[in-house]
Amino acid sequence: MRRKDRSFAALSAILLSITLYTAVYAGEYSSVVNESPIVLRTQGSFTVGGATLTHKGTFSRDHFLEPQGQTAYGDHAYVFYQIPVDAKTYPIVFQHGGAQTKRTWESTLDGREGFQNLFLRKGYSVYLLDQPRMGEAGLALKADSGKNPYAANPLYADKTLYELCRIGVYPNQFKTSQFPKGDAALDAFQRSWTTYSGELDDDLNAQALSALFEKIGPAILFTHSMGGTIGWRTPILTDKVKAIVAFEPGGTPFIFPEGEVPEALPTTYAPVIATAKPVPLKDFEKLIKVPMLLLYGDNIAEQSSKQIGPDKWRSELDMAKKFVAAVNRHGGNAELIHLPDIGIRGNTHFLMSDLNNEEIADLTQKWLKKQNLD
Repeated sequence: MRRKDRSFAALSAILLSITLYTAVYAGEYSSVVNESPIVLRTQGSFTVGGATLTHKGTFSRDHFLEPQGQTAYGDHAYVFYQIPVDAKTYPIVFQHGGAQTKRTWESTLDGREGFQNLFLRKGYSVYLLDQPRMGEAGLALKADSGKNPYAANPLYADKTLYELCRIGVYPNQFKTSQFPKGDAALDAFQRSWTTYSGELDDDLNAQALSALFEKIGPAILFTHSMGGTIGWRTPILTDKVKAIVAFEPGGTPFIFPEGEVPEALPTTYAPVIATAKPVPLKDFEKLIKVPMLLLYGDNIAEQSSKQIGPDKWRSELDMAKKFVAAVNRHGGNAELIHLPDIGIRGNTHFLMSDLNNEEIADLTQKWLKKQNLD
């Protein structure tokens, strides 16, 4: 083989056989490395959805930095994708939660493989989304109104986020906690948050997410936390959602048919109570065509508690059970698993990056197999 041909072959091998190693950091970070290569057919990124807004007036180079006559682009989603060789039929789309980005699904806080890699290894194509007005989709066409506490810098919320995510009662962790150990992981947790660059708009986010499904075709949707409500709204806009796996949905409204919205369990700290929103029955009937799995972790209060995180998620878990009941009552296929009920203890709000995230991924895949989607 000529040198030029050998060079081209080597370059092709590099491009087509990308070995993704779990990051290894000094100190307290995990030293476990999976040396088995992940072989990709392709990878890339794109934006989807969005709109434009033109400022009145006439553009003038005498006022080069002024908005007059110029157009703003924004409210789109950013998507990074990886497609393995011999990929399964249905990709997985990953929708993050509030004040987060696609990093939710990437490497864990202590450097282990996150769901991005774990499901690539299982043979799924992955599409990781930054929802509009967040992360790499930060261009917004509407500024925040000041109502969103996570839309400002500096973000003074380290203890709030620690407790809402049920790591423990600051500064202590729950005894059974599956949160990664050590100060480095905790520092990474606090640095994972991303402020909103514009007003929070769940319907806008659902429009961008549905545009992604329309672009790539039928796929499975994974959601987390506040991304749950975006997931419930998306099948109303597209018929391409094959299943939804919702990891601790909450923080924004569950949806119910008009006239069937239940009361939420009250919380000790009222602002964190679960919420629900009515939609026309014809819209709800589109949602219930999609099989759904809801997963909740540990250290959720069983009774009213002064510990705000566990108490909040007591209200959310109760609303989730009412949502599942409503879906199934109308002929849908929804299942809720509270992990301690099946012997899996210690999971925080971030199930996908806890120490037992491989066990959670395997549990999820078993459910997908049951739905004939693996």
